[in-house]
Amino acid sequence: MEELVIDTKNLQKRYVTDTVETTALAGVDLKIAKGEFVAIMGPSGCGKSTLLNILGMLDSPSDGTFKFLGHDISRATERQRAKLRKENLGFVFQSFNLIDELTVEENIALPLAYLGVSKADTTKRVQEAMERMGIAHRRSHFPQQLSGGQQQRVAIARATVSNPALILADEPTGNLDSVHGREVMTLLSELNDAGTTVVMVTHSPSDAEYAHRIVNLFDGQIVTENVNVKRHAAELL
Repeated sequence: MEELVIDTKNLQKRYVTDTVETTALAGVDLKIAKGEFVAIMGPSGCGKSTLLNILGMLDSPSDGTFKFLGHDISRATERQRAKLRKENLGFVFQSFNLIDELTVEENIALPLAYLGVSKADTTKRVQEAMERMGIAHRRSHFPQQLSGGQQQRVAIARATVSNPALILADEPTGNLDSVHGREVMTLLSELNDAGTTVVMVTHSPSDAEYAHRIVNLFDGQIVTENVNVKRHAAELL
């Protein structure tokens, strides 16, 4: 029986103001197994980012259930969600979200500081992450001294340095040219090949081709789910 990382049922999200109620998610049923690479697509305003925020435990659903690695997040306290997020999730954002005042090495080490990892182990794991991303020679540089592609490599190194169960990527190539975009997608694909589960929101059909499965949202609902035959065929070669 496959191990589920994500399991949502009838997931709903509504935003209410004094005069208006807006439905962002209207009953999303989604299962993501360990080791999958899933791309979430759809037009602007369809609920992609809302869904990703809920899966990342940065927001809570209005209704429905959400289980992460078997934990019922719908019933979890904020402290429990923060612990699960810190120990199991890595985030990759379109805008990189690096801290300008910190070097490459210091940015990558941040998640380990939050986890209380020893200095010796942090040094080792950060070095491994930098080598994996091909940025060890940039360790003492600051973000503003790097290209967009290099900054996203730092962001991916930071997201993976704690060996998370799941990487959530929100338009990871959105601020990159096509060459650097392909490099970033190749890195995410290699991390997935090594066993890390990846969920990616994207507008790019070419980026979605790296996924095992493509989920299309429209008006807050899943309208289609397609297995990426090309990716599966490539893995059989």
